[in-house]
Amino acid sequence: MSTSTKNASRIHWTLLCCDVLPGLKPWASREIAARFGGRVTLLDSDDPEAIYLRYSGDLRELFALRMVVAVSLLESFEVPRPRALLGHQHYHRLLERIEQVRRLHPPNAFAGLRISAAGASSSVFMQLKAQLSADTGLPADVEEADLLLRVRPAQFAADVWEVLIRLTPRPLATRAWRVHQMKGAMNATIAAAMVEMTDPQPEDRFLNLMCGSGALLIERLHRGPVAMAVGCDLDHEALAGAQENLAYGRAVDKVLLCQADATQLPFLSASFRVLCADLPWGQLSGSHEANRDLYPQLLAEAARLAVPGAKLALLTHEIKLLESLLPAFTTLWELEEVVKILQGGMHPRIYLLRRTDTVRS
Repeated sequence: MSTSTKNASRIHWTLLCCDVLPGLKPWASREIAARFGGRVTLLDSDDPEAIYLRYSGDLRELFALRMVVAVSLLESFEVPRPRALLGHQHYHRLLERIEQVRRLHPPNAFAGLRISAAGASSSVFMQLKAQLSADTGLPADVEEADLLLRVRPAQFAADVWEVLIRLTPRPLATRAWRVHQMKGAMNATIAAAMVEMTDPQPEDRFLNLMCGSGALLIERLHRGPVAMAVGCDLDHEALAGAQENLAYGRAVDKVLLCQADATQLPFLSASFRVLCADLPWGQLSGSHEANRDLYPQLLAEAARLAVPGAKLALLTHEIKLLESLLPAFTTLWELEEVVKILQGGMHPRIYLLRRTDTVRS
């Protein structure tokens, strides 16, 4: 056996499951592979909402992932039914894994525990929760319960049950910087994926049209250095929320916020290499009637502000409207990619456009 093979055999691998929004799995997979290299092995799975992997290293490093909703330790038990988890050997292995997760955080990071499973209110799961509560000192099913265990049958093996223990008290998608909660605020993992789609570079001049409470701005700054970052919105309350979130994320001094109409912005033509926007969907914000006027005006204004080759990433649920407009803008924008997402029962899409070489004055 070669030395490299011997060393590889000594590596401790942890089996994990990363939850992702359907549609973002390819982007999240690339983020994981790029960040951890040879310390991670992605496993084949057709599940559009999960990435399974073997990982070696400090589990806390996973907390920095931007396009993953949550990460869970995955433990398999060769048992025919959940009742067997109460058996001495299986139960103590489960308890050890829970303690492993708790050691990743300061004391008292978790306020309580809960179990998500089909039949979670059955006597078996009630007994399991009571026993775990007694041994961990964490109350079960309290409102703030944040140590999450999911119990389910294994997908590809008979008489095997899986327990997934989330590594963090809150999902990774629940960003610490989001101290201002805005109605209809953008999902942070989607914002991170949109930023990644624009191929971020340190020399970027980045414009977030209709910036809302600042998710795209903050995710761009977390992604890496940027020459300029500007956020615009007509709504004073939204800008105040963005200011608050940026301040908590220690990024307020790196962004220019501007109260302005996204269709008539006070910037010189050909000023930006990257432009992004979470467009109003006509549901929680805006209206379908207003969007028919807004969307073409925004596409035209974005074209004025973009340098040749600039990227424009747009998120919308107004699929028919945007796609009906794009043929009229082929001299200004080339469609590079469309990513379909499932989020809370909605099916928004990210559109990545590239500015043509025709500069509009």
